[in-house]
Amino acid sequence: MTFFTNPTELRDLPGRVHLTMPAEIDYCTAPELLPHVMSEAEARGDRLDVLILDLRATSFMDSQGVRLINDIREGLRPGARVRLVARPDGIASRVLELTGMRRDVPVYDNLPEALAS
Repeated sequence: MTFFTNPTELRDLPGRVHLTMPAEIDYCTAPELLPHVMSEAEARGDRLDVLILDLRATSFMDSQGVRLINDIREGLRPGARVRLVARPDGIASRVLELTGMRRDVPVYDNLPEALAS
């Protein structure tokens, strides 16, 4: 089975970019996602203040998803921040909690909260 690995529903808001992440983020998909996400962020240059990665549709994520988020954070221009949106009862939220990523990156339960941050 082939999975669509590119983020979808790109929303370019003033100072913010919202990317909906795919259903699965793992060893096979994470390496393909990194250049795509970084190119979207770099296309905005200095106009990007917040990159919002929406994990609500992500039904499977392993440690490679956490690594992807960390690599994105490190690759953004200085001053740009990453915000995550994840269902509180979802797998992505649980992985972020277990790995300690929630301490480093704000995770919101819904998109309006993340956009308002």
